[in-house]
Amino acid sequence: MEPNSGKLDRLVVAIDGPAAAGKSTVGEAVAHRLNALYFDTGVIYRALTLAALERGIDVVGNTSRLLDLARGLNVRVAEPSQQDGRLYDVWLNGRDVSWAIRSADVDRAVSPVAAHPAIRRALLPLQREIGGRGRVVMTGRDIGTVVMPDAELKIWLDASLEERARRRQRELAGRGIDRSLSEVQAEMAERDRRDSQRTVAPMRPAEDAVLIQTDGRTVTEIVEEIATLAGSQTKMRHQYGDQ
Repeated sequence: MEPNSGKLDRLVVAIDGPAAAGKSTVGEAVAHRLNALYFDTGVIYRALTLAALERGIDVVGNTSRLLDLARGLNVRVAEPSQQDGRLYDVWLNGRDVSWAIRSADVDRAVSPVAAHPAIRRALLPLQREIGGRGRVVMTGRDIGTVVMPDAELKIWLDASLEERARRRQRELAGRGIDRSLSEVQAEMAERDRRDSQRTVAPMRPAEDAVLIQTDGRTVTEIVEEIATLAGSQTKMRHQYGDQ
């Protein structure tokens, strides 16, 4: 699918929020509903983290090797080729890493990778290029504040720490990984702390973002709300033009 790149037909929906808030599931469903491209920017950082771990690179202290790796990284995101719960295929240097980038090791290491200012700068042009293609739904932690600050619609998706930990535990269990709820919750709280306190592109809602709390709500309800907001935004743009 090649989204229409006309100025008035452009629609960038930025969905940000903490881990396990439902961004990927909701974002993919919203993209399908709006006939838009779906792009989870987190897969780039996860793919880089996986590549670094496989090479034994210290993701905290070896910025120069990480940066070299980032510059030569070949990441491709495609429609899912298997019905195993994945929302898309992720290929790293020609290898399917769709589930490998969701491992507990990557979960623990991705925050320091994403916190490197030089790494974020190196990967930003790719993210913006994808976001500029036309109709795109992008999910991450700083889409509305850094990657696409001019997005037509900005959403901050959130849920309580307890609810997010339960979701992540279920996801891990579905992949055969047995983790206690308290362990998952503690790791998630630590990641929230790191992501929100990093000096470059800290995790926070954009000032003009619509805040949506997902506790106790179905995916369908949330998708309907975002689709309605997107429809209103599109209607206004066509009515008044891109002013």
